[in-house]
Amino acid sequence: MDDCSDALHELYQYLDGELTEERRAIISTHLNACGECFEAFDFQAELRQVVAYKCRDEVPEALKSRIAGLISGEA
Repeated sequence: MDDCSDALHELYQYLDGELTEERRAIISTHLNACGECFEAFDFQAELRQVVAYKCRDEVPEALKSRIAGLISGEA
């Protein structure tokens, strides 16, 4: 595999912090030098942030209380 293939193949592992420090440094160096791979990385990182932000659901207080009661055996 070439540098771009390696970087793109390990992109999700890089974003998830699942690479060794050595592998992370290699990918990071490549991303800093390769605009095309950096764009792919940047897009995925931003997409993850948007999804994390938009997919947050607030749990109603009544449900929280009910679950807490079930856990403590008060239901």
